[in-house]
This record gives sequence, structure tokens and C-alpha cells, in this order.
Amino acid sequence: MSAIGPRIRRRDPVQPIDGWGEDVLPLLRRVYTARGISDPTHAKPSASQLLPPDALGGIEAATSLLVEAIAARKRILVVGDFDADGATACAVAVRGLRMLGASDVVHAVPNRIVHGYGLSEALVAELVPLAPSLLVTVDHGIACHAGVTAAKRHGWQVLVTDHHLPGEALPPADAIVNPNLPGDAFPSKTLAGVGVVFYVLLALRRRLREAGVPGSVDADLASLLDLVAVGTVADLVPLDANNRALVAAGLRRLRAGRGCPGLNALIDVSGRNAATLTAGDIGFAVAPRINAAGRLEDMALGIECLLADDATRARELAEILHGINAERRGVQQLMLEDAEAALATRALDGAHAAPVAVCLHDADWHPGIVGLVASKVKEQLHRPVVAFAPSEPGSAQLRGSARSIPGLHIRDALAAVDVAHPGLITKFGGHAMAAGLTLQADRYDAFAIAFRDAVASLVAPDLLQAELLSDGELSAEEFTRRHADALRDGGPWGQGFPEPLFDGVFEVLDTRIVGERHLKLSLRCEGVRDALNAIDFGGGSGEAPCGHVRLAYRLAADDWRGARAIQLIVEHREPARGGQGASGSRQAFAPAQAEQRPQWRNATHDLVSGETQPEGEQDQ
Repeated sequence: MSAIGPRIRRRDPVQPIDGWGEDVLPLLRRVYTARGISDPTHAKPSASQLLPPDALGGIEAATSLLVEAIAARKRILVVGDFDADGATACAVAVRGLRMLGASDVVHAVPNRIVHGYGLSEALVAELVPLAPSLLVTVDHGIACHAGVTAAKRHGWQVLVTDHHLPGEALPPADAIVNPNLPGDAFPSKTLAGVGVVFYVLLALRRRLREAGVPGSVDADLASLLDLVAVGTVADLVPLDANNRALVAAGLRRLRAGRGCPGLNALIDVSGRNAATLTAGDIGFAVAPRINAAGRLEDMALGIECLLADDATRARELAEILHGINAERRGVQQLMLEDAEAALATRALDGAHAAPVAVCLHDADWHPGIVGLVASKVKEQLHRPVVAFAPSEPGSAQLRGSARSIPGLHIRDALAAVDVAHPGLITKFGGHAMAAGLTLQADRYDAFAIAFRDAVASLVAPDLLQAELLSDGELSAEEFTRRHADALRDGGPWGQGFPEPLFDGVFEVLDTRIVGERHLKLSLRCEGVRDALNAIDFGGGSGEAPCGHVRLAYRLAADDWRGARAIQLIVEHREPARGGQGASGSRQAFAPAQAEQRPQWRNATHDLVSGETQPEGEQDQ
């Protein structure tokens, strides 16, 4: 089963605007303008440009609940979620409420296997001994009707803070803060769960200051921005100007060594350099180690690491998370091999072309890893994918994770299935690019057909062709360390604000395999005196390229063994067509068929840790 390789399409040329400072290189000006930046001050928004919390619906009711609980010294229970966004949101809520004077704050998190997603009735039953007066959900709750109802039956007040899309009815909470509620006037709809609770804390601090509450003036909520940055990047929400301001501020703290002990330890065990940390490092290295706890063990470990104030204890916990993540990688690889075999069987049966949508299921798969399997298959086939595993060994209930392609809102596709086939899906929820669902095992075949039909009715055929958007060619003068550093520091880059990608034709001087499966290339570029180093992660299988190749690549700094060099990170390669040339020649090239490698290859695979960026951690 195969899909046509991605095509490279250059962004339409845009005339750069005026007003840039001389310290902003022309290359970076071009990149910013191509991403819709019409005002230089919006290129790298600062924390001072953050939107005020006033427009968030429910913010007055939410802060009233919290003000009352703090004043009366009531117990506040923060309930997190088992992904990195939920874990950082829990840590932000606990730390922030204590800063603002809450004297009795405890926290809890569901276990993926035992409780399932969110505030369930089963979880509420286990929380009874904690006897909270106010329960605060972070990164979930908007779909937890039964759990909120159960909490209310115990006499607890409930504040829901969430960012997931709501259903037709809202849970019976005392207050709900969610920028995606119908009619909510908050301009940024892309806040992660950690961003929502951070905004609640901002509004709470202002209200306490206005009331003259002692200590509220000194509460430094900016110290929480390291956690906000990690959760926002990990959840793959679009980085609009507001989210970029949040992430940039958090990165500055982490680079300066002012992150919380847990994050500092996680950066260290992942082999990253805090001083040059990027959003990509968070996505590739830090977030997977937090997520691993929720996937294979208990996210309570991850939250404890993020809440640790003692550096030694934080390091111990980070080492445990690092070990769990290594185990996760092993389980993931076995499941990917199963998926590859299943897809190969379909190809042998005659289904050589990838279908419009793919469903996968194996009774031995781990429910905490199916989202990663769905992401990998989606990357290979460029098709929406849902991967299922039993909720627990031997269970008749399946838990699925869905991943989508640009242009198809995956939650809408699940909603279409639910409307056309009432009762087929037990429950579902999520976002445009990632969602989660549960259904009974005996309904899997029916769901696979219904999902394929729903996708076919929603997706335009041209969206099934993978596409790489290029920022064009680099001139010979732009293959420098100065330009590589400027691109690295010009972010944060991420969803909705993609990292710069360039393309061009190069002469291959030499190739060799490194790390068993990665391809190292030495390239010649017209006008560049020295040979250029390039690395194609996962590209070591098949025949080595020779002659001229067309590459889509990122320009990156290379500090290996203390060298201040550059290298090209190859995202895609294909035979050069339309004549031989070199990058900088300004030739136009016809699209070429990509090499079809046997692979589970993410183009942004990391050589040091073997990590790939997690995708869509919003499993329900």
C-alpha cells in the first residue's frame, strides 16, 4: 500500500514590508512576510503583547469561585490530564494557586488504563477521600458530563478550564472557561489547556490585587511561563501571535536557566543544551519524556517531576521518565512493525493505492501508544488514520486515536460518523488534527466503513497529495552560521507558524551511513566554496543518491565537537529533474516522484535521542 510522495511547492513571493531593524537579516524578513507578518512588532511578540483575559467567557465566575475558596481556606483539588499539556497545566494551576494565597491545594490525575480520559465517575469515586470544596479541571472537562455530575452530587463546586471543542450540551459545572465555547469573545481560539489555566490565574491575580489581598502584588506568575511554553508546544496547537508570545517568554526563561527544576532536569537527561533550546527541542525531547509517563505508567510521575522544587529529586524523577520513554520507544517500534505488516497484507490483497482513510487495530496493542502509531502511518500515507487498541487487555471496548491531514477536521469527521450512525461511537472528542474515541470491539468493522465514507464526503481529492511548502532557494551568501542562528532564534516555530524550509538542487560528492540508518551527505552548491554537510534522518535504506538531487531542507547550526558549522537537515529528497544545477541557480523544476523507502520515517527525526515530534496529544 503506497501513496504518492510529497511534492515541493514554493510559497508565493511576497514583497517584504518596511520597518525592520537592521539586526533582522533579509532572509528572516522574507520568511516572516511569507507567514503573514504585516507588522515587524508581530514577528516576535513579547509577553507585554499578550491579550488581556477580560474577553474570556466565564472568567468572572471562575475567579469568584477561586477568590472565595482562597479566602475561606477551602481545599482546592486540581485534576489534570495524562498528556504533557494536562501535566503542565496541572503544575501551573497548583503552583499558581499557591502563589496567590491558596493554603490547601492538592492534585490528582486519571490513569489512562484504569479511568480513561478526563473526569470520569470512576475517578470521582476515588477522589472522595480528598474531600475537596472546589474541583478544578485543567485541559479537560468540557466533555465530562458524568464526572462533573458525580462531583456535584458530593457537594463539590466545579470549575472547568479546557480548550477542547464542546459538544451540543455543556457539563453542569459552576463555571466554565474555554475560548472555544460558542460566542466566546476571546480573540485567540488556539490556547492550549495550560494557556487557559494560566489566563485564569492572570485574571485571579488582578482581582486579588484590586481587593488589596496581601501577597497578590508579589505573585510572579511569569515564573510559570516555562511550563506554559512546554505544554503549548507539546499539544501542537497553532502558534498564533498570542501563543508565540507565551512560548517565546517561556523559552527565554529556560535558556537563562530559570526553568523549574523538573524541566531543567528533563532538558539535561534528553541531551539538549538549555542555552539554545528551541520549540523543536521541546517537541522532540522534553514533551515525549513527560508524555511517556501517561502512556505507559501514571502521569502522576510526570506531574511530580514538574512540581519538584528540589533539584536532586527532580533529577531522580527525570531519570525515571527517561527510562519509561525508552520503554515506550520499544513498544512503539513493535506496534509500528505490526502496522506495517497489516498494510503490506492489504497491498498483497490488491489494495496497492492508499485508501481515502485508514483504520488499524490489534488486540495486543497498547492503548497509550496508538496515537503515535496513527501519526506515523498518517505521515507515511498522507491519509487520515485511526488506530485502536483494547482499553485494557481482554477488554471488549476499544480506545482509538485519530490523526488527520491538513484540510480535514478530524473531529468533524467523527461527528459525521456519529450523526450518520447513532450509537456506533461510544464517545469522542478532540481537535482539527487529532481526536480520540471509544467504541465496542464488535463495531470496529462497521466504524471503519463509516469513517472511510465520512472522510470521502469531506475531503477534496487534491488534499490527499502531500505537499511541502518551501521558502525557496538560499543564495550562496546565505549558507552561513549567522543565517542558521538567525533562523533558529527567529521562532518559536511550530504549528501554524512553520519552521523555514528551503529547496534546491545539489551535486552529491559523497554519502555514508551513520547511526545504522541515517544518510550523511557531502554536497556541492554553486557559489559556495566549501562542501556542505547534510543529514537525511532515516534515509539510509535503498540505493545511495549520486549525481544531482533536489532537496527540501532546513538550514541548521552544527556544534558537533565544538565546531560552529552548519548542516542541512533533509526533509525530502528526489532525483533532480529539469536539468542539472545547484541551489542558487533560480531554476524551476518539475515535480518528481519521491523515493519510496521502507520506513516509519518522520522527516524531523532526531539523531541524538531517536525521538520524533509527538503529534496530537489530545487523546480523549
